[in-house]
Amino acid sequence: MHKLGRNEPCWCGSGKKYKACHLAFDSKLEDYYFKGALVPPRKLIKNAEQIEKIRKSAKVNIAVLDYVAEHIRAGITTEEINRWVYDVTTGFGAIPAPLNYEGFPKSVCTSINDEVCHGIPSENVVLQEGDIINVDASTILDGYFSDSSRMFCIGQVSEEKKRLVEVAKKSIEVGLAQVKPWGFLGDMGQAIHDFAKENGYSVVREIGGHGIGLEFHEDPWVSYVSKRGTEMMMVPGMCFTIEPMINMGTDEIFQDADNGWTIYTADGMPSAQWEIQVLITEDGYELISY
Repeated sequence: MHKLGRNEPCWCGSGKKYKACHLAFDSKLEDYYFKGALVPPRKLIKNAEQIEKIRKSAKVNIAVLDYVAEHIRAGITTEEINRWVYDVTTGFGAIPAPLNYEGFPKSVCTSINDEVCHGIPSENVVLQEGDIINVDASTILDGYFSDSSRMFCIGQVSEEKKRLVEVAKKSIEVGLAQVKPWGFLGDMGQAIHDFAKENGYSVVREIGGHGIGLEFHEDPWVSYVSKRGTEMMMVPGMCFTIEPMINMGTDEIFQDADNGWTIYTADGMPSAQWEIQVLITEDGYELISY
C-alpha cells in the first residue's frame, strides 16, 4: 500500500484527511496482513458516495424481481420473463447487466429444475406446473452494479423440490450469521456447506459469488465449500454476493456445449439458488439487494 501522510486526502476519495478517514482502518488491515491474512486491496473498498449509488441500482434490481414475483406462473415462456426484466429495468433508466455481457444474449438468467445457472430465456421454454426456476437479475444504474436472484415454485411443486428450495434459502441465512467485519469469507463458506450437507444436499464447487458494485464481477471470488478462517477477510466497505448453488444430488456439473452458458447438474437432479448482495459495515452487514 502507498503510505499517505496523516493530512493528505484519503485514498478512498471521500475528500477527508487520511487521519480522519482510513488511517486506523489501514493500520488494522496491515496488522492482519503481517499475521498472514488475505486482506482486500483498496480498490475493493467502497466509499459513502459509491455505496449510495450502488443502493440506488439495487432498488431497481429489487423492483425487477418483485415484478417477476407478481407475474410469474405456469404457461408463460422464459422469453416473457426476459421482456419483463428488460422493460422494467429500462423503465427506471437502468440497463440489464447480463445483456451482451461477454456475449450473453438476454437481459436475465432463467434456470429451471436441473439447470444450475445461466439459463438462457427462450420462446420455446414454457413454465410447467411443478417446475422450480431461478430468476437472476442484475442491474447497471449510472455505472453502478447490483445483482440478486430468487427461486420460484410454479404451481404445485413436489415436496422434494419444495424442501430443496427452502433449504437453499435457509442456507443464505446460515451464511449471513457468519458475515461480520474482520471475519473471513471462509467462515460463511463452511457454515453454508455444512448446513447443506446436514440436509442431504451438495454445494457446487466451481461456481461461486463475487465482488460487485463498480463492476459486474469484481474480486473476491466467493466459495461455499471453503474452510473457516480462510479466504479473504471481510472488512467495512466490501460489497459482494452470497449465492450458493445447492444440488439435490451430486455436486458435479457440466456446461451446455451448444450455447456455451447454461450449467446443468451432472445427474439431472434439481438445483436451487438464491442470491443476495451484501455490504460489510463497521458493525455487521447491510443487505443491498435480494
